[in-house]
Amino acid sequence: MLIIDALTDWIKKGMVDAVESQYQSIFDSVNSQVSDVSSQVGQTPQGWNGNVFSMIKTLSESVVVPIAGMILTFVLVYELIQMILEKNNMHDFDTFNIFKWIFKTFVAAYLLTNCFTIVMAVFDLAQNVITQGAGIINNDLDVSASMSDLRSKLEAMGVWELIGLWLESNIIHLCMWILSIVIFVIVYGRMIEIYLTVSLAPIPFSTMANREWGQIGTNYLRSVFALAFQGFLILVCVAIYAVLVQTIPSSDDIHGAIWGTAGYTVLLAFALFKTGSLSKSIFSAH
Repeated sequence: MLIIDALTDWIKKGMVDAVESQYQSIFDSVNSQVSDVSSQVGQTPQGWNGNVFSMIKTLSESVVVPIAGMILTFVLVYELIQMILEKNNMHDFDTFNIFKWIFKTFVAAYLLTNCFTIVMAVFDLAQNVITQGAGIINNDLDVSASMSDLRSKLEAMGVWELIGLWLESNIIHLCMWILSIVIFVIVYGRMIEIYLTVSLAPIPFSTMANREWGQIGTNYLRSVFALAFQGFLILVCVAIYAVLVQTIPSSDDIHGAIWGTAGYTVLLAFALFKTGSLSKSIFSAH
């Protein structure tokens, strides 16, 4: 009996250490993912990958800008024709309208030649917001107090319950691995979408000189804001998940808490996929 009791205590101690280590690993994984998301979504297009951004900018300036210049010429001529027709073929024409059209032409040409600067300013603004938010979120992810009570709860369990809990924690690790893939797809997919959107920036900017055609440019700017602040929504989703996961070690029902974490993981993956459409809805982009 003494040998069996000693063997049981040895197995129980080993399982307690294993489960505690698994739990600590879960929280380390959560903190790592929050930190990684904070750094990834807080990057501007030129900061995320300078080589890709340089290529996109070169393609845009050499291929897209000439097309945008032709569109701008058409829009300005169309604007001039409309202005003349509205004044009864210049019979009731006010000379000031010519100066107004020249000023509009100057503004339109300025916007077109500086469209990259304007778009990057939007992402710089979003980066500042995300960086400040990440600083607040990362300061809240401290589970040391909860972990201090976990070992006493584990030591009160039986061997078979500890084995079951160890298996459950392995399932959570699998969920974390799947979650890391989901985050990778969404974060990197968002950056590729940003590069594709930025590459065609001159075309929508070339339409802003006209009230009718200008809706294209206005909606494009809304889409840029939506893409920029989608990163903030991704960060908030991961932060909410991190806070919810902290309840695992402090819960009286550890089994229920750990399966609740699996549910939180599925919910987070669904919420991350919704951040794009939610951001576009907030900024009325379509």
